[in-house]
Amino acid sequence: MNRHDRRRFFQHVMALGGVAAASSQAFAKDASSGTRKYTMDLNGGGIGVNVGVEESIALASKYGFESVGISSGTLAKLSEDEIAQLKEKRQQAGLVWGASGLAVDFRRSREKFEADLKSLPAHAKALQSAGVTRVSTWLTPSSDQLTYNKNFGQHAERLRRVATVLQDHGVRFGLEYVGPRTSRMKTRYSFIHTLAETQELIAAIDVPNMGVVLDSWHWYTAEETIDDLMTLSNDDVVACDLNDAPSGLGIDEQQDASRELPAATGVIDIAAFLRALVAIGYDGPVRAEPFNKTLNAMDNDAAVKTTAAAMKKAFAKANVGRSRS
Repeated sequence: MNRHDRRRFFQHVMALGGVAAASSQAFAKDASSGTRKYTMDLNGGGIGVNVGVEESIALASKYGFESVGISSGTLAKLSEDEIAQLKEKRQQAGLVWGASGLAVDFRRSREKFEADLKSLPAHAKALQSAGVTRVSTWLTPSSDQLTYNKNFGQHAERLRRVATVLQDHGVRFGLEYVGPRTSRMKTRYSFIHTLAETQELIAAIDVPNMGVVLDSWHWYTAEETIDDLMTLSNDDVVACDLNDAPSGLGIDEQQDASRELPAATGVIDIAAFLRALVAIGYDGPVRAEPFNKTLNAMDNDAAVKTTAAAMKKAFAKANVGRSRS
């Protein structure tokens, strides 16, 4: 980050003090309307459902989802006519697209990253053709080889190149931080694991299509608050995951691979989290990603049905109805 970028970033941080001071009033006013712009999204991979996109569309429609995620890898294999047919099926089902995952491995070797980056324009073009406007990925919160500063520099350089390709095709790019302390304990160097640190990385990348991926689980395990969420706007958030946490464990004992469906235990204040998304005007997908063994053991239909019921329960607890405007 050069001197001008650092100055601009720290001016932004200082300004957040005023935003936070007003956030409680804005939250109370905006959330009381109870209308949401975000969609209840089916992300099959997050609930152990690995089916083709057409079956995902059918299951999403059957159980009342409003959007459905899709892989850029799937789209990149289709012709323009096949993509058009898929869009029509999605529209007939009354759904919109959610988000796609990132088809670039930026976490490992330079060789792997460069090879994946060469294929990214084709993936981005396919997303653009299909009308998919969001891509999300996650940040590994530690490293055995790289110190924080070296890791930060590598992420900024690589993700800037990724973000630029996606921006050229009208696709927003979101980064998800991983909050649990247990995810950092067995490695030598800690890395990004909070919203504030993720925003620092986004500022250093400095490509306009960048934003965060929120997750109620990581928000909780990072010990963040509603005021942290209220520093954001809709433009800052690309995608959102909704999960609860197992009961009987302290925050520092929570394991990333063992979560619960939304509103299953009440450990995480899901209702406040969802109302905050209403207050900031978030209009993207909200999807469950519990990595739950019981859910993963179900057949596809049962897993989607169970997930839909959990998400509808969470939305009802938050009293957030769908806005049709």
